[in-house]
Amino acid sequence: MPPKKSSGRGARDLRVKVKSARGRKLSSTLWLERQLNDPYVKRAKEEGYRGRAAFKILEIDDKFRFLVPGARVVDLGCAPGGWCQVAVKRVNALGEKSGKKVGTILGVDLQEVDPIAGTEIHQLDFMEDGADDKVKGWLGGEADVVMSDMAAASSGHKQTDHLRIMALCEAAAYLAFDVLSPGGTFVAKVLAGGAEGDLQQILKQKFEKVVHFKPPASRSDSSEKFVVATGFRG
Repeated sequence: MPPKKSSGRGARDLRVKVKSARGRKLSSTLWLERQLNDPYVKRAKEEGYRGRAAFKILEIDDKFRFLVPGARVVDLGCAPGGWCQVAVKRVNALGEKSGKKVGTILGVDLQEVDPIAGTEIHQLDFMEDGADDKVKGWLGGEADVVMSDMAAASSGHKQTDHLRIMALCEAAAYLAFDVLSPGGTFVAKVLAGGAEGDLQQILKQKFEKVVHFKPPASRSDSSEKFVVATGFRG
């Protein structure tokens, strides 16, 4: 007998729906439902990454190719560590690829971060005086890449959140100017509109190329994108 035609309902039935619970806000219920049905969340668990954000830097690097064996990388605001995990593999920080240069990963964050194999992690406010000297001291020299997926806690006010994220991006950029070696790369989260105003102009002066990119792993309903500045002029 020929197989029965599918009604098409099977795929839809696989979606997990979360029932509202007493004391739980609707926004929390919707967030939980989105997490349970997010393919990147599932992949992160399967592949051992600490969060879906790992796929953002994977996709950014797939396009721009700055995490190369031997690279010295600084991850600002590295918690929970997904970006570091990706960088460890790509720059060969554990020396697993024979015949390839061995890279260095330095993660810094305001909070304590659980150890990551192949990564040196320090608890540091990167905006404090002398932070650039500490970073270069830990690295043993200048960095090839400074990257940041930092975002300030949401206030619920769109303009305020935009200003906070841009302030973090600008602070990260100024640290990058102090620690990057010539030819280096700077990657940081921004919001819709990208790096703007004075920061955009400064980045264009400091780097050979400045572009904005929204990786597929960034949710479609999110206004985030990333500024990728390559070819640091020194």
